[in-house]
Amino acid sequence: MNEFSERLDYEDDEFEDDADSQKDKYITFKLDKEEFGIEIQYVIEIVGLQKITQLPDMPEFIKGVINLRGLVIPILDVRKRFRLDEIPYNDRTCIIVVSIQEAQLGLIVDEVSEVLDIPESQVSEPPKTSIHKSRYIKGIGKVGNNVKIILNIEKILSEEEMNEVIKVA
Repeated sequence: MNEFSERLDYEDDEFEDDADSQKDKYITFKLDKEEFGIEIQYVIEIVGLQKITQLPDMPEFIKGVINLRGLVIPILDVRKRFRLDEIPYNDRTCIIVVSIQEAQLGLIVDEVSEVLDIPESQVSEPPKTSIHKSRYIKGIGKVGNNVKIILNIEKILSEEEMNEVIKVA
């Protein structure tokens, strides 16, 4: 695994104190040749790939569930969600566990990169493209000469998909 294999959860009292320290912080990861970011406030932890139990009648991008310390966590393959070509998982592939609408969801990504500070002033509106694809994008973060695609993690699943996923967790 890598240096990001650590718990990122906070106790409630600490969370309020840390709210300002989490502002403008993003966990970045790679998918294909692109770099994406998720606001760190949503991230619970990053874990290595583990045995995923497949579930019947789920959307193709929902790989199944894992048992993480007694919690059943639904797993979404972000590559499949974004309609990218599948590649074999490797030792850099990992799961970012996030909290969305009081539910936990694991996101399979190619590789976690780093935690970055991207000030709000360096985040631009996403380009206006097809509604379907741009609903996942919250903004474009400028970091030096590079850009990071900031995901709107709360919209990675539609309301109907989220309700379906919550039922299995």
